[in-house]
Parts: sequence; structure tokens; C-alpha cells
Amino acid sequence: MLVPYSVREGLANFRRAKFAAFASTSAITVALILIGVFAVVGYEAQEVTSMLREQAGEMEVFIQDDASEREQDALHARIETMPGVARTDYISHQEAAEIFRREFGEEAALFEDPTFLPASVKVWVEPPYANPDSMAALSRSFGQWQNVDEVVFNRDLLARVARNRRIVLFVGAALGAIVLLTAVFLVANTIRLTIYARRLLIRTMKLVGATDAFVRRPFLVEGILQGTIGGAIAAAAVWGGYRLFMQQMNQPVEPWEVQLSLVGGLIGAGILLGWLGSYFAARRFIQSVELH
Repeated sequence: MLVPYSVREGLANFRRAKFAAFASTSAITVALILIGVFAVVGYEAQEVTSMLREQAGEMEVFIQDDASEREQDALHARIETMPGVARTDYISHQEAAEIFRREFGEEAALFEDPTFLPASVKVWVEPPYANPDSMAALSRSFGQWQNVDEVVFNRDLLARVARNRRIVLFVGAALGAIVLLTAVFLVANTIRLTIYARRLLIRTMKLVGATDAFVRRPFLVEGILQGTIGGAIAAAAVWGGYRLFMQQMNQPVEPWEVQLSLVGGLIGAGILLGWLGSYFAARRFIQSVELH
């Protein structure tokens, strides 16, 4: 009988104290919108950073002109098996000439035979290897191989990307902590005020012999309900705003798995915030209520 009573009483409290329920739900909604917006911005920033790391994590292994076709194929196959190599692309003399003509346009006509350009293998490394030290070690390893003429990669760009990534992660972590603490403080104080307004009810229940756990359960149910509603509203607002913004920017939205994770995460965070806020606020006031 305890669980049905707690649920029934929690729902009744939600209906009776409409203003208090509205205040708590609004606090949770605002807090979760802040968290959701920050999560979306942080996710997109991480995606951009990963894209830059992938672009920067590129090197080109130029093959000696006297290498036979069989030796070139063997070199390409060996590069593909190296740890940290995500993908490769073999570029022949003819393909290098086509790229040269496409990039330089009319100026390429100054060279009668652009096939003087050497064949090469473009190498893209996995994200953990896209840093100056790992790329330099990989470059030195390739440079010692037979039939390799030169290995080229943009060390300065890699250093800038790595430095900016550290800055983004630090600033993101700091802002995330501030947003999270602000959200918890806002929700906890709002719920604490709503429970404080019912201190006479709590005192009456304790006078008739109700235990602290029994008194607290309806408030937990009410907090969970407020958190669920607040989380659903926040999820709808953040999800809708995100899709609208991406459409206005003519950018593709993230896959449905990511969007569902965002919605589910905000609703789950709302339930957790409502439960935690109600638990600690009710616990504090129940214990501090004087029975005389």
C-alpha cells in the first residue's frame, strides 16, 4: 500500500499546488535547456575539431621514380598495414598530373609534360595519431623504407589543431561545469522553497507517527513528475531549435541516433534532477521540522 499511496499523494500534491509545481517544472526546464544547448554546441564543436584533426592528419609518401609498378604496389600495401593508418589513396603519375592541371588551371599549361610529378601514396591517420609527435614518428618510419623518396605532412597545422583542441576541451569543461552547477542550484532552491511552503503538512504527518521515509515518498514522486515534464519540454525545445538552426544554415542534421540520445538524455536528466532536488530538499526539511 505504500507505493500506491505515495504515487497517489504525489500526483495530488502536483495538482493542488499548481503554482509551486509550475515554478519547479519551469526551473527544471530552463536548467535543462541550458544544459541541452551547451551539449549541442559542445558536440558540434567536437565534430568540427575531429574533422580538422582528420584533415590535418594527412601525409603524402612520394615514391622514387625508378620504382617498378610491382614495388609501388608492395609499398602501398605495406603502408596500409601500419598501426594508426586509417586509409590510403595511391596517386599515379597520370593522376598527379590531372590534379596539377585542375588546381593550377591555365598556369599548368606552362609545363608541357606534368607527368614529371612523382607517384605517391596519400595517408590519413586515425584521430589518436593525428598529433605532431605521432605523425613525425610515422614519417620517420616511412622515410627509412626502400623506394620512398620523401614524406611530407603539415606539422604547423597539426600543432595549431592540437593546441586549439586543448583550448576547446578546457573551455568546454569549465563552461559545462558552470552550467551544470547553475542548473542544480536553480532546481534545488526552487524545489526547496516549494517543500518549505508545506512544512506544516510535514509537521502534521510526523505528529501522527509517519516516518521520514513515508513523508518523503510523495515529494519524490512529485519531483520525478516535474522532472519528466520539464525534461520533455526542454528536449522538444532544444531538438526543435537545433533542427531549425541547421536548416537555416543549410547544414545536414546529425543522425537520428544522436538526436534520440539528446532527447532521451534530457528527459533522463530531468527525472534525475527532479528526484535529487526533491530528495535532498525534503530530507533537509523533514529532519529539521520541530514537533513541539
